[in-house]
Formats: sequence, structure tokens, C-alpha cells
Amino acid sequence: MTQTTEFATRIDLPLERRRSLVAMLNQQLADTFDLMSQAKQAHWNVKGPHFMELHELFDVLAGHLNGFVDALAERVTALGGMAMGTARMAAAASRLPEYPADITDGMAHVAALADRFAAYGQTTRQAIDFAAELGDQATADLMTEIARAIDKDLWFLEAHLQG
Repeated sequence: MTQTTEFATRIDLPLERRRSLVAMLNQQLADTFDLMSQAKQAHWNVKGPHFMELHELFDVLAGHLNGFVDALAERVTALGGMAMGTARMAAAASRLPEYPADITDGMAHVAALADRFAAYGQTTRQAIDFAAELGDQATADLMTEIARAIDKDLWFLEAHLQG
């Protein structure tokens, strides 16, 4: 996912650092958008004895991710970049595995989402370090906020699989 459009900004980070940050943020944007759509896939297709609880949980998770999509895209543009945020762009760039199209069982959805939330949490923590190394505390703070929420959402998913 190559972004060539750049816009002027008075943010005091050198252009090369901003370019690197924009690329990282656009990658996280793609992953986040994909994970949001996967949570909605689970929300729409869950079946079983815990239907209502899981149906509502998956919708809440998708809502959290939707907020992160917006925050990531806005950070890209604040840094002078072009947010690469269409569904097709996200699908082409996402690092997450494809969501199984054939599952309906509630616990199978929980396990599939837990795997993907864990993978996303890992790349989010890497993004924190990356932003900090480039001297962008604002982006590192955004990524920390996302990591904290993703870890909590992963906890909610994993609680269904434990005990």
C-alpha cells in the first residue's frame, strides 16, 4: 500500500519520519478495518446457546474497532499523509488471516476472534515502539490507547474459552 500524496503540516517531525509513521499507521488502519469487519462477520453469523450474549459482544468489539479506524486515519492525515481506508485497500493490505466463512458456532467465533485480536495486539505493541523510536509520542500514545483496549477485549473473548 503505497501512499504518494503528502500535505504540508507544521507538526515538527522531519518529513522522512512522518513518511515512516504514515506507512505504519496505514498498515494498522488496514488491519483494524479488517478486524472490525471480521467482528461484524461473527456478529451477523453467530448461532448457539449463547447467541444473544455473543451477538452483542461481537457488536461492541466492532464498535471499539470502528473508533480506532477513525483515530488512525485522522492521525495519518494530521501527519500530512493520505489515509488508505477503503474496504478494498484494507483487504489488500491486512496482515490478519482471512476469517473462516463457514463457522456459526459461538465458541468457534470466539476462538477465531481471539486469535486475531491477539495478533493485532502484538502488531499494535510493535507500533508503540516504532512511534517512540521515531520521537512521535502522540502516535505512541494513540497506539498505547488501542493496545490497552484490545487487550481488554481479548480478555473478554478469552474468558469465554476458559474454565
